[in-house]
Amino acid sequence: MSGFDFDREIQRRNTDSLKYDFAVERGRPGDVLPLWVADMDFPVAPTIQQALIERVQHGIFGYTETKQDYFEALRAWFSVRCGWSPRPEWLIKTPGVVFALAMAVKAFTEPGDAVLIQNPVYYPFHEVIQDNGRRLVNSELVNRDGRYEIDFADLEEKLRTERVRLLLLCSPHNPVGRVWSREELRRLADLCVQYHVVLVADEIHCDFVRPGRTFTSAASLEGEIREQLVICTAPSKTFNLAGLQVSNIFIPSEALRGQFRHQVDAAGYSQLNTLGLLACRVAYETGGDWLDAVKDYLEGNLAFLRDYLAERLPEIRLIEPEGTYFAWLDCSGLGLTKEELNDLVINRAKLWLDAGHIFGAASEQYQRVVLACTRRTLTQALDQLASAVAERKKEN
Repeated sequence: MSGFDFDREIQRRNTDSLKYDFAVERGRPGDVLPLWVADMDFPVAPTIQQALIERVQHGIFGYTETKQDYFEALRAWFSVRCGWSPRPEWLIKTPGVVFALAMAVKAFTEPGDAVLIQNPVYYPFHEVIQDNGRRLVNSELVNRDGRYEIDFADLEEKLRTERVRLLLLCSPHNPVGRVWSREELRRLADLCVQYHVVLVADEIHCDFVRPGRTFTSAASLEGEIREQLVICTAPSKTFNLAGLQVSNIFIPSEALRGQFRHQVDAAGYSQLNTLGLLACRVAYETGGDWLDAVKDYLEGNLAFLRDYLAERLPEIRLIEPEGTYFAWLDCSGLGLTKEELNDLVINRAKLWLDAGHIFGAASEQYQRVVLACTRRTLTQALDQLASAVAERKKEN
């Protein structure tokens, strides 16, 4: 027994929760059950909560910076858990990974330059490219019988012909759940070196790798790629701290680091959230047992989902994840159009999921489900979906 109770229901409605309280503002019915945005319905580790309580009781929240103990917490975590050891001079702190991606786009490209992504991918990747006036280039991942792979021939062709300046890599991949192998990352890095492309690796889900899989950080790759590499990390997904807005960006190249820092400075950002910095340090220092227990619970949720689909919703195929806490569901077996599928999920099943098309046009028959919820919530969601599917079959 872990000592942590992840079955305990915690009321999140009426807490200004983006996940639970903004359905109407986001164009959904007010009574949908949300399994969309990537935060957990679990309370943070007790050590983190206690540290925050003590800091709040102090009562002063002035400008805050970090000392060596903050970096040492990061170094120890990534060294033990992820197999690489950062250096203190590499670190630049930002309020979030998406903010960091936008800063990288501005730092390493000019308006009109090409930035490459690999759809289906986390939709803010599209936004930080296009909203900053850069040209989006897509090298679509290939779904080979339920397992997504990089199309290296297409990737190299795009890097060469589109004159790509920057590549945004999602690792582990959201939403398809791939944990890229060292061989895949090495091949990708070699292409970036060959075509002089800066590689920005979003590794925010690095701590959610399933049993039997090994996460390889791009930071562990040797050679020339080190001079073209940006590693984006954060405690937000790992420890459910998204609202405290802290991310840790590691840039080995002094030149790239200077360009990146210039853009952060130009955005007018300096010291981070006082409570976020504290929570980040304490999480990496003390949160390991809690995280291991969460991962065990998520494995149970995934197994439950897998069995439920097989027994009651065989038309929906689970793309077996290697990492993250998402389920990427292929709903093409339902035989619905994109509009019909979204109507089924939102209006009939009363669920708020992330529709596949927002991750890329080729994925309109997919839905992304966040599994970081209680088993009761997951059961309710699946029951609502199964009932909606059965009702629609009767009508047709």
